[in-house]
Amino acid sequence: MQHYRKFWLQIGFILCTSIFLSFPVSASEKIVIGILHRADFAYADMMQKAYSMALEVINKEGGVNGHPIKLVFADDRGKRREGQIAVEKLIVQNGAVMLVGGYSSSNTLDMARVADRRDRPFLVCTAADDRITQRQLLNIYRLNPPASEYANGLEKFMITRLNPSSMSIIYENSPYGTGGALQMMWFCRENDIAITAILPYHKERASEAYFKKILTHVQKDVPDVIYMVSYLKDAALLVKTIRALNIKSLLSGGAGGFTHEKFISLAGAAAEKTITATLWSPHLQYSGTQTFLQNFLKRYGIQPDYHGAEAYASLLVAADALRRAKSLQPEDIREALNTTQMMTPFGPVHFKSYKNFQRQNRLPTQVLQIMNNRFETIWPLESATADFQP
Repeated sequence: MQHYRKFWLQIGFILCTSIFLSFPVSASEKIVIGILHRADFAYADMMQKAYSMALEVINKEGGVNGHPIKLVFADDRGKRREGQIAVEKLIVQNGAVMLVGGYSSSNTLDMARVADRRDRPFLVCTAADDRITQRQLLNIYRLNPPASEYANGLEKFMITRLNPSSMSIIYENSPYGTGGALQMMWFCRENDIAITAILPYHKERASEAYFKKILTHVQKDVPDVIYMVSYLKDAALLVKTIRALNIKSLLSGGAGGFTHEKFISLAGAAAEKTITATLWSPHLQYSGTQTFLQNFLKRYGIQPDYHGAEAYASLLVAADALRRAKSLQPEDIREALNTTQMMTPFGPVHFKSYKNFQRQNRLPTQVLQIMNNRFETIWPLESATADFQP
């Protein structure tokens, strides 16, 4: 009996929410945007700070046509079931008119399916699994490039400046790590770069001893480049282990953990001269980039990487769509998102379909190198702050 009562209460809430979304809200009514968040994610704090900064800017400018925006966070814990519950909670209990976020690729696709079933627009800003925007999900949009495009800038840099003859590929065996590794494998094969080792690893087992065992394959046939796809703690430990074994390859990261300021402190001297793909550089000259960077530095005392820029820009894009939408109904919000054409501190945003992707934003990517304990942009040349150091 209680089960049926709960069912009809949810139906009633959904009907009331539908009626609410169909009509203008009162001047004092806040419009809820749900943030799918993961508190233990290495970049969660940075992204939460960026969301807060963006929210202040949006509401200071009048919110959405005079109505302030309210952010409600739900922790998906990087797990499938918890992610599904988080989506339901934001929509059913909190009345979110749209969703933003999605950090871990491993469960964001599941959350996307739930959001699509619930007919709620979901702007993904970090999760990179290609499949997220390849599944014909009407309500799913993505701000950041998919995993297969993370290393586009790095690949151009390698062909133009490095011309390596051999490479080993080490990656976390998650959807994000696997997607990035597969793309680099194809790049090597298309450009006659010999792949000397392909080494997936289990994040749960990551330790110095574990990495030393894996790296015995690399020691036997040392490549020109070691390409790694890892999150923060694994990235730092992997680089330190490689240098402790006196392997002289150029170290290259596939974005992820290699772009965080903490990577330099965690990896120490081993981080020096490491290069990494990145989706955003603080040296870019997009409109608003330098203002965002300086405000973040002034307020929090740390330099954001692309995760912070993604979070900040995603909320600006959501607010822009809500302002242009005819109503708060999902179909009207989708129509506004479909016609988005705007410049953000993260770069230009326009959702389109290409290859197998739908409602996907496309952006150029860059290359950073660590020099004297700081990140410098080395590619593309028009954005470079330093010359590449072999």
